Amino acid sequence: MENVISQPHVPGDEVVIRKSASYHPTVWGDYFILQAESSPSTQECDARMQERAEELMEQVRSMFKDTTDILQTMDLVDSIQLLGLSYHFKKEISEALKRVHDADFNDHGLYDTALRFRLLRQEGYHVTPDVFNKFKDEGGSFMSTLGSDVKGLLSLYNAAYLGTHGEIILDEAISFTRNSLVSALADLKPPLTTQVSLDLETPLCRRIRRLLARDYISIYQEDATRDDAILELAKLDFNLLQSLHREELKNITMWWNDLVSSKNLSFARDRLVECYFWILAIYFEPYYSRARVITTKVIAHISILDDIYDVYSTLEESQRLTEAIQRWDAKVVHQLPEYMKDYYLKLIHTFEEFEDLLASGEKYRITYLKEAMKDLSEAYFEESKWRDQHYVPTLEEHLHVSLLEQTREHVASTVQCYMKEYGTDVHVACKKLRGLVDDAWKEINEECLNSTFSIALLERIINYSRISENTYKYIDGYTNSSTKTKEYISLLLVHPIPL
Repeated sequence: MENVISQPHVPGDEVVIRKSASYHPTVWGDYFILQAESSPSTQECDARMQERAEELMEQVRSMFKDTTDILQTMDLVDSIQLLGLSYHFKKEISEALKRVHDADFNDHGLYDTALRFRLLRQEGYHVTPDVFNKFKDEGGSFMSTLGSDVKGLLSLYNAAYLGTHGEIILDEAISFTRNSLVSALADLKPPLTTQVSLDLETPLCRRIRRLLARDYISIYQEDATRDDAILELAKLDFNLLQSLHREELKNITMWWNDLVSSKNLSFARDRLVECYFWILAIYFEPYYSRARVITTKVIAHISILDDIYDVYSTLEESQRLTEAIQRWDAKVVHQLPEYMKDYYLKLIHTFEEFEDLLASGEKYRITYLKEAMKDLSEAYFEESKWRDQHYVPTLEEHLHVSLLEQTREHVASTVQCYMKEYGTDVHVACKKLRGLVDDAWKEINEECLNSTFSIALLERIINYSRISENTYKYIDGYTNSSTKTKEYISLLLVHPIPL
């Protein structure tokens, strides 16, 4: 809901009519600061968990060495990846998948064939989808007898989402397996029921890695074929990472409280924890701690900037802010209205702090970051002009400029742009846009197969797509963060896994 408020613009009689989006207050407040202050030191407990985790990691490394059977090797790799442990075993997984790729693999069932396809494709191997032709009947349809093989159907379902444009058999596989799994769901028992339900909502390749690990630990725990050493390691590792992430978030929250201490920014969304959650989904590993801190602060600044342009500022104020950001100089702060001055100076100061954190050979990165902020401010200003002109851009214009899907009425949303340009209703527009999302994922899959960059780097880009889809799939889960987003954050940052 939007409210219209009046506020003095500059000393004098002039009154500025502004809009207010009436955002709900922060869900978290100082929770992560207060929890850290009220809890006894966890260092000793973490040290014991770390010691035990090291012992278990050696056991798992031995499993990789001792397992020669290809099917067992695939199941081991799959479990390690789904449980969120793969960052500990990169070398072992790489060597194991090379063996899987080189092995003779002709006479295997649906589950094994699809698992091999998924494990290799997500690692960048070129594996042909023709391997699934043997599961079709003479009429060219998937065999009806496969309907009773739920484990195999689920394996094929998740493999097929790694398809690229033109791989028709994978499109057919998604349709066939989805219909079959939905039909079978009522008759399944845990943990398969949980696994099928979660994957039908979002296939494995599109899931946020930390949430997937949390979900899969519960599923794996109920699996009669589980390995207890792997399960214990997964729980310990999850809790150790959670402890690190909570400490990072405590420190970032204190920084945020200083940034927004002025009442001048009371109109902006207070979503610091949600910003951290977003970045945590992109890189969660302990050795990316500095990157998480820096990037969360950047996203937090961007969130305020978005609300200045999109909710609060007049067009003339937006122009002045854009010009100031292009110059990136504290000396021009006097050109800004009072409520922007403190934010602008802190934006510049934050980037100076980033430079202090980086080594001399890394400081060039800040130059690129500044340029990105300049480009972003120009894009936001373009949207401000659309707002004031009541202009509904073409879909191409909107997708080029917009970084977030809009839910507020004063700027046309992607759905509204499509409806106007193509003369459709909202249901048709949503269906078409979901198709664009699926096409985009196929393009991502294709780039990952053909790129010369490492999978480790590409994974960060894929993770950005995962958190974007997760956050905006049904609602704007960033702005309206008291719903599913709160539940996700609680799972990752509030509740440890019982050992």
